[in-house]
Amino acid sequence: MSISPLAGQPVDPSMLVNVPELITAYFVRKPDPVNAAERVAFGTSGHRGSAFKNGFNEPHILATTQAICLYRQTQGIDGPLYLGMDTHALSTPAMATALEVLAANGIAVRMADDNVYTPTPALSHAILTYNRGRKSGLADGIVITPSHNPPEDGGFKYNPPNGGPAGSDITTWIERQANALLADGLRGVKRMPYERALRADTTQRHDFIRAYVDDLANVIDMDAIRDAGIPLGVDPLGGAGIQYWPAIAERYQIDLTLVDTTVDPTFRFMTLDWDGRIRMDPSSTYAMQRLIGLKDRFQVAWGCDTDYDRHGIVTRTGGLLPPNHYLAVCVYYLFQNRPHWPAGAAVGKTLVSSSMIDRVAAHLGRKLYEVPVGFKWFVDGLLNGSLGFGGEESAGASFLRMDGSAWSTDKDGIIACLLAAEITARMERDPGEVYEGLASQFGAPVYARIDAAATPAQKTALSKLSPSQLTLTELAGEKVEAALTHAPGNGAAIGGLKVVAANGWFAARPSGTEDIYKIYAESFKGDAHLRQIQEEAQQIVSRVV
Repeated sequence: MSISPLAGQPVDPSMLVNVPELITAYFVRKPDPVNAAERVAFGTSGHRGSAFKNGFNEPHILATTQAICLYRQTQGIDGPLYLGMDTHALSTPAMATALEVLAANGIAVRMADDNVYTPTPALSHAILTYNRGRKSGLADGIVITPSHNPPEDGGFKYNPPNGGPAGSDITTWIERQANALLADGLRGVKRMPYERALRADTTQRHDFIRAYVDDLANVIDMDAIRDAGIPLGVDPLGGAGIQYWPAIAERYQIDLTLVDTTVDPTFRFMTLDWDGRIRMDPSSTYAMQRLIGLKDRFQVAWGCDTDYDRHGIVTRTGGLLPPNHYLAVCVYYLFQNRPHWPAGAAVGKTLVSSSMIDRVAAHLGRKLYEVPVGFKWFVDGLLNGSLGFGGEESAGASFLRMDGSAWSTDKDGIIACLLAAEITARMERDPGEVYEGLASQFGAPVYARIDAAATPAQKTALSKLSPSQLTLTELAGEKVEAALTHAPGNGAAIGGLKVVAANGWFAARPSGTEDIYKIYAESFKGDAHLRQIQEEAQQIVSRVV
């Protein structure tokens, strides 16, 4: 992974997206349904693309929304559909398009008051709150966001009645129907003019902010945060949660300062990510230079990505905490400070997350539930209470309410940030200090991800590996304890390979969007051992593919 010389630098005005041109492209450009790059394609977080590249245009949203309406019919889902959007430039026009189709199909839509932006976790929370205790008339939702992707991108994601990201069985069905509608010239799409859709009896307003904020005391110890009086800072990063923080501060009387209230779809206030592009990734030290600058002003500070499903935590002692570090701290704290959680509630992690989490879970006597990449694998466990916590290395996490019931089944950056304040208030140590204690007790791992070139054929071979192809005995001088092509937690295919030894591991999986494969690696024996693991990982993958 080559780091751009522009990484971490302020955005040059010449790099800003031309928003009027982008919106025009959304409405006037027509994707070619024969071209695979211009079809509807659901990844781990919905359909994403840029209007400039014919990847996210009005026909995509017309077709995908109609496909969701058809899916609801086949499943008997007839409760309200919660509709929300983030602050990306393409989100507002896509929301208008979606409403035109939903209203024409007679769907009961619930939108934010005054078109306020809606974080992904607030939408998940709304679905679960509505569905609690119901067996029929269930709600679901659509959130319009490309997450932390660059400003020219748009995204469209469906959350079924379980409140979480739709599983691949659902997204495959929707994708297939949407592309059939595209290929048929959208003749099967029902649509009404936007002004009529707004006035339709089925279109109603929902106060996402109040419903979410008033309920926070049931998942976070807000009293402890208030009573501690610790100075807290938040950089909203121009994202969907920007109006939530003042409401939280006022409702719970906590010492919380918003350092900027700007919403700008060019995101000109960011610093450039590792590749010299604008990207709102709260785990990137390059993109989060402004947030890192708050470390000496506040005891704890934080920011979230644009739809607020990822978190970035900054402390005076540790600066921007690597996501793996903070996930381990969350597990360590939560499972000792939530007495009403089910005794058997497990720790959920993706298999490319740090083994520090494994060691903390073992210390606490908690079962580890290790799954492939994708938050969708945690949904059922969070819903039924068999998981107390689910976290992934890309700074996404959610956890149960105080009483052990589900809070959100999608990633929730807001509660992850507030938990950092609770930890600081209750332990009188910030999360960076807590992690240092864990590293002293369990070892201090080093972790990295590298990308390597791969042909489409090699990517396919890697994704379809079988255990019989693996004859590994050693990894960086240690005996191989496991060579996995399926996740140990749920037995699902990982779409690649993970090799584990006593003090290190690597996982290799193909990219879904580029001709590369990704190697994640970790060592508890230092940088030299990590490099050895990475070198052997590349040799192993080259050999097996």
